[in-house]
Amino acid sequence: MFDLFGLIHLFLFQFLIVLYNYMNCCFCGPVKVLENIEILGSLFNDYRIVIYYDTSSDNTLDILKAYQLQNPKMYFYVNKKVSSPFRTYNLAIARNWCLQYVKQRKDYFPFFVMMDFDDVNCKEVCTNTLSKYLKREDWDALSFNTFPKYYDIWALSIYPYCFSYNHFANSEQHYTIIQNYVTKLLNNLPPNQLQQCISAFNGFSIYRTHLFLDTYYDGRIRLDLIPPKNLEAHKKATKSKLIFKKYITVDGRYEDCEHRAFHIQAFKKSGAKIRISPEILFR
Repeated sequence: MFDLFGLIHLFLFQFLIVLYNYMNCCFCGPVKVLENIEILGSLFNDYRIVIYYDTSSDNTLDILKAYQLQNPKMYFYVNKKVSSPFRTYNLAIARNWCLQYVKQRKDYFPFFVMMDFDDVNCKEVCTNTLSKYLKREDWDALSFNTFPKYYDIWALSIYPYCFSYNHFANSEQHYTIIQNYVTKLLNNLPPNQLQQCISAFNGFSIYRTHLFLDTYYDGRIRLDLIPPKNLEAHKKATKSKLIFKKYITVDGRYEDCEHRAFHIQAFKKSGAKIRISPEILFR
């Protein structure tokens, strides 16, 4: 069996690259997740799985090798050296390695998906929820809601909460406030509408490759990417100044979620439409 927490920490970066006529897609994402990727892959004519794997002490590598024999569409890279003491920096390095794989094949893969190896994506996958969005043009980066609430507040930037909740006072309280805020927005959207945001991932997101060629994942604190008026809006909403402190799982003096810089760059450089679907992909 997969070491779930090892997967979450060490290689969240499974890519499923899919070809369906003119469309490509990338998914990131324990054994059940691999099964779900195969199910999603069945929506398309062809697909590839690309994994960046950090060396661990469990048997994950053996499982990957065995799965590769079963499914030769999977390709993985084994990284034997930890590049940084900061988790988000290492996540960014891994995601950028996978992203480079897509960029080098941009004409073949017009879509890619980033998907986490976690328990959320181990649930039953609703293929119809994804397939109906593939030909819609009202999104360039699309993530999905989760039940009973939207959970990935770390990667989320949505006005007026435009930066990381970890960088303001009462961060635990504001995690819940922001979670309730975005969940309410999604639950009250008109039919067939998507929620506009600045950054969102929620464990799974699909992208149009050509709008993300000039961007990259960055786990550093990138205040230079956030307009001052957006920072002020977040300060006002939380009644707090910016705070830079070390937490148990993240060092807020130096780290931010790697997805935020990725999405903001794409919006600034390419006008990418970052959206959240109110529908649930994994139930």
